[in-house]
Amino acid sequence: MVTSYEVDIDKSVVKGNLQRIVGQTFKLLPTREEGKDWHKPLSTLIIELLGMFNLFPDLATGLAVVCKMEGLQQKGSETDFADYRRTIFECCSLLSKLQNRLEDE
Repeated sequence: MVTSYEVDIDKSVVKGNLQRIVGQTFKLLPTREEGKDWHKPLSTLIIELLGMFNLFPDLATGLAVVCKMEGLQQKGSETDFADYRRTIFECCSLLSKLQNRLEDE
């Protein structure tokens, strides 16, 4: 895959990074359930995803993930846990679809 800086990166590296991000996204569920700070890890994920999608314009469909995460961040603790949980699962699903798309290319 070629970055926006025209540097060629092996797809397996990008897929591995997406897998790690899926894991960190999923981890937001128990973090909130246990009453721990979930805002900081969420913010970090948003920053990382924005950077990734900027570096790899072909992954721009992942913008939906960032939008969902940003919505959770903006709404904060006001978000009902059921909505929070559903949104986290949707993010994980979208990120997994990106991974699968890379495998198919």
